[in-house]
Amino acid sequence: MTTVVKCGLGPIAAPDARLFILGSLPGDASLAAQRYYAHPTNQFWRLLGEALGEPLAALDYDARLVQLAAHRVGLWDVVASAERVGSLDGAIRQAGHNPIERLPEDFPQLAAIAFNGGAAAKTGRKLLGGTIGVDLIDLPSSSAAYTRPFAEKAAVWRALSRFCASGVSEA
Repeated sequence: MTTVVKCGLGPIAAPDARLFILGSLPGDASLAAQRYYAHPTNQFWRLLGEALGEPLAALDYDARLVQLAAHRVGLWDVVASAERVGSLDGAIRQAGHNPIERLPEDFPQLAAIAFNGGAAAKTGRKLLGGTIGVDLIDLPSSSAAYTRPFAEKAAVWRALSRFCASGVSEA
């Protein structure tokens, strides 16, 4: 199989973001759609929706992004580009990283950075080093390839709610 260099998506965040959720590198379905968490089996929008008390999975993509901004949540990835066959994190090779260490400086109201899955957490924590004043949270992966039951994942993801704006109406 030929190795393909894949480039991630840009950050999505309002200037007043309090929480960033960082994945590793979008999968093939997300890259093809140019949308975060586009694969239909990925549980990201359901999990985050549970944490925010919003039906994100039922909304179209643009409405989801409106809700993220309203709740002061940003999205990005640890990996900017990498060689990877398929979509699994374990296949990532020769990774180039996004400048996530600048997030606290670029988003002065940032209170927490959450990592969606083990690969994002392992690399992200190394890149961030001793970031002071920002909570770092490891989340179970929203990928369907990570087979932990949804209810167990959701229980951990709910901890994100304390960093988000509340009382936001549906789009």
